[in-house]
Amino acid sequence: MIAFSRNSRSIIANWWWTVDKVLLSMILLIVVIGIFLNFSASPAVANRIGAGTFHFIKRQLVFLPAALLLMLFLSMQSLKTIRRTAVIGYAVTIILMILTLFWGEETKGASRWIRIFGVSLQPSEFIKPTLAVVAAWLFEGQKKYRDFPGDLLSTVLFAFTLLLLLLQPDVGMSLVVTAVWAFQFFLSGLSLVLVGVLAALGIAFAVAAYFMFPHVHLRVQQFLASENNLSYQIKKSLEAFQNGNFFGMGPGEGVVKMHIPDAHTDFIFAVAAEEYGMLLCLVIVALYACIVIRAMLLSCKDNNLFIILAAAGLSASFGLQGIINMASTLHLMPTKGMTLPFISYGGSSLLATALGLGMLLAITRRNVHAEDKDENY
Repeated sequence: MIAFSRNSRSIIANWWWTVDKVLLSMILLIVVIGIFLNFSASPAVANRIGAGTFHFIKRQLVFLPAALLLMLFLSMQSLKTIRRTAVIGYAVTIILMILTLFWGEETKGASRWIRIFGVSLQPSEFIKPTLAVVAAWLFEGQKKYRDFPGDLLSTVLFAFTLLLLLLQPDVGMSLVVTAVWAFQFFLSGLSLVLVGVLAALGIAFAVAAYFMFPHVHLRVQQFLASENNLSYQIKKSLEAFQNGNFFGMGPGEGVVKMHIPDAHTDFIFAVAAEEYGMLLCLVIVALYACIVIRAMLLSCKDNNLFIILAAAGLSASFGLQGIINMASTLHLMPTKGMTLPFISYGGSSLLATALGLGMLLAITRRNVHAEDKDENY
């Protein structure tokens, strides 16, 4: 058992006594569940495409330690460091997203991936946590300094980010980023009139995306189709939930994963349902919900607008991505192709989730604002 003296001045000891251990424990529990589910889902997919049985598992176990180290390292940092990390991360991500438009790897008509030093990276995954923190900083600046145009700057950055996402195109990520940014703007004190305007623009954007992007049109049509016309993956996913019932068929006993192409990524929740039953699915849902709720409650204990807005944005982004993945797996919304954070296979998803949760753990530490000796921006 880890034990540190309260009188110790070391960074690790200070982190241990200030980090929220309940929040950290729930995150680590999700990581453990993800490891077990990847061992169940990945071999079947790897064998089907002709790779080695443990191809995806080996790759995941390379990225996972790096992701956990990144999360723990960031969770020890001060607010000042978190703000600077977010700004630098946002700038680098924007540059990579622009490069992706010209030199990205095209998959299914979209250019979202870029190869760096032999590793494929999806830059848009990192835009969610970095923009959430940068936007929170700018919104706080608007309230803190009379002549600082924080709301305007935040809106410009959001609009530019949205444009890059739509050029890829990545409509699903665009909707997530829009929802999180609008949520933060609302919490910062947006007037009800502008709330109505943003809501109308959001609806207009969703309708326009339906007519402008063929893949969005197709997915909505498949969602609205009758049971006999459902897409292959959705049919198999729903079959997995039927097979699993409440307690599941048992670890490794699932059969649907043999047929779902994305069983280790977008549809890993279906693998959990078939092998471990609705019981594990409810545990996963509860963990995501509790992380979001606890993070928001912890942020409200400090009278610091930046902490409140940043925690709201980071936790909402994490929870919304989980909701989208699970809802699309259950055919409650059109499929998006979005991973289940810290559970689905994917290096970019792991690192981006670790980046976001690391910053979330940092800003929800007790008295973290007291560590910022220099309040200059």
